[in-house]
This record gives sequence, structure tokens and C-alpha cells, in this order.
Amino acid sequence: MTGAGKAYDPERHARLMVEYCIDAQPGDRVLVACTTLALPLVEEIHRALLERGAQPVLRLEYPSQQEDFIRLAPDALLDHLHPADLADIESVQSSIRILTPLGPGGQDPARQARHTRTLKPVATARAQRRWTLTLYPTPDGAQMAGMSQEDYEQFVSRALFLDRPDPVAAWNGVREQQAGLIERLAAAQEVRIVAPGTDLRLNVAGRQWVNSDGKRNMPSGEVFTGPHEDSAEGYIHYDLPTTFQGQRVRDIRLRFEGGRVTEASAEEGNDALQAALLMDGGAQYVGELGIGTNSGIQQPSMNILFDEKISGTVHLALGNSYPETGGTNQSALHWDMIRDLRPGGEILLDGEPIQRDGNFC
Repeated sequence: MTGAGKAYDPERHARLMVEYCIDAQPGDRVLVACTTLALPLVEEIHRALLERGAQPVLRLEYPSQQEDFIRLAPDALLDHLHPADLADIESVQSSIRILTPLGPGGQDPARQARHTRTLKPVATARAQRRWTLTLYPTPDGAQMAGMSQEDYEQFVSRALFLDRPDPVAAWNGVREQQAGLIERLAAAQEVRIVAPGTDLRLNVAGRQWVNSDGKRNMPSGEVFTGPHEDSAEGYIHYDLPTTFQGQRVRDIRLRFEGGRVTEASAEEGNDALQAALLMDGGAQYVGELGIGTNSGIQQPSMNILFDEKISGTVHLALGNSYPETGGTNQSALHWDMIRDLRPGGEILLDGEPIQRDGNFC
């Protein structure tokens, strides 16, 4: 990459989160959760919330706090949800979570899975409120993406449309474009994904497609639905590497029968994959099918929040479904795995191609 593009601006980022993503109103309590690595962005979000008459509630952690908890906490803490943790999210109208990428860690995936199950009520309560998730560009994030810090900050700016004259207008444009795509998808009974190492069929008849326009994930740029829980048939090779709960995972291969994963392997990070599949009864079923549309993201960065939005990719999440799609699968797991279809891949609706080589037909 070159250094071309506008530098990352935390104030511009903060205003997009406060004014567009959660549309903070006077009197709202807004939970802002992140590590201290994101302090420049947190300061701007705090100011922007106060200017709109909202009450910021900051929850800051040191960068490796969660990793230390998973490694050191006794079982009694790992498996117990304190009422105050649930009350924290129940006391607010909306929440902003900020990811601050760190290099892959070494925590035990089985212990991480146990703690994720423990926190399921908190995740459920958060989903019932206005929420949004974003990322602050850290040096570790740049290293994982294979970019310099300057290039990574510009990459983040382009993905969030912070380099556009009017980011909100740009996201409104995404919503309109995706609405047209959803009209085509909504009429389909079956989605088939075909690529090298991949031939997977999913029944989406009667399910709702959601227009993800940056309100919840920032960046966004995808449409998604919840396939019928027993419908996944075939196999898929996820060719974009990622990290899951601090571990690098690469070249995931899954086979489905009757909607359920029957074979699973990963060239790297296989222990994390197997632990995730054993998290609970819903972890082996597809909870989401998504199609990326974000033209501002052209290359993977080892971060699911960005990589699943790449225009020309498709992603399927194992685990929990989003109720607004009509999906009913329940799980503490929601892990998006990404397949690049540029080039050599197709998405077919009832046998007719809608996308070929990453380009919509």
C-alpha cells in the first residue's frame, strides 16, 4: 500500500459514532467500553455525547485485562456472572464498544469458551438496546494487517468513509444500494455458494434480509440473513485467515449435513475451532449468511469486523442467529468465517448467478 489518503481523525470518527450510529439523545445513558489504547477516540466520544446532552458511562480496561482474566481466574469467577455486570448494560439506552487489536494471545480456548457462555445474558441484554461496534487503529492491528501505522490508519478511514466529504451521506448511499440488492435476495428460496473447495447450499425462503448500513457495525457494508437451521448442505473452505478470541485461525474447512457441522478442521488454530464447536448445542449450526459490499475495503486485515465487509466476499457465522432475520438458532457463539470469491467464485439464487468473481451480475 501507499500512504495516499486522508489521515485518521478520531474527532470525525467519534461524531460518526455518536450522531449517526447510535443517534444519542438528551438524557440517554451511553455505555462506552474499550481498553486504554483507544483513549484518543474515547475522549472525543465523551465530548460528543456531552454536547448532545447524553450521559457517558465509561468502562476502560488495560490492554491485556481480558487475557489475564481468562488465564488466571479461578473456576468460580470464570463461570459466574455477577448481577452487577448484567445491571451495567441494563441501565443504559445504548452502548459503544471499541475494539483495540492486540497480537494473537495464548489463552486457553476452552476456558475462553466457558467465559463466553457465562456472558451470554449480557450479550442478549446488549442486543435489546441500541448498540454499535467499531475499531481504533492500534500498532498491533497494523502489524497483523501487514501495514505501516500510517497506512493502517488510512485503511481504517477509508473503510469507515471518514475520507469522504460527508461520511453520513456516504452511508446513506450504501443503504440505498443494498436495498436494491435485498429486493433480489428476498425472492430467492436457495442460496448456493460455489468456489474452489466450496459448494454449499442454504435455504433462505421466508427469512428476512437485513440492510447493514453502519448503524451497528462501523464499518459495515453487508446484507445478511439467518438461513433455515437444518438447511446447510455441502462443504466450504474459508480462505481468509483471522483471529478468534486471541488465536490466529487459518484455512477452515467445514462440511454440513442437515444444517449441522459434521466435519471441521483448520490448518492453523484447530484447537480454537474445535473448542468453539463444543461451546453449546447451537454452535455447530449456521446462524448468519452475509454478503460483503463495502467498496472502501479491498484487502483483508486479519480482523473480522473489516474483512467480512469486503466487497466480493461472503461470510457465514456459526452459532447465534439475529432474531430480526427470522433465525432461531441460539448459542453463546457467533463466529463469522469469510470466503473470498474474487476471482473464481459464484453466488447463485435458485440456480441463477447473482455474483461472479466478486462482481454482481
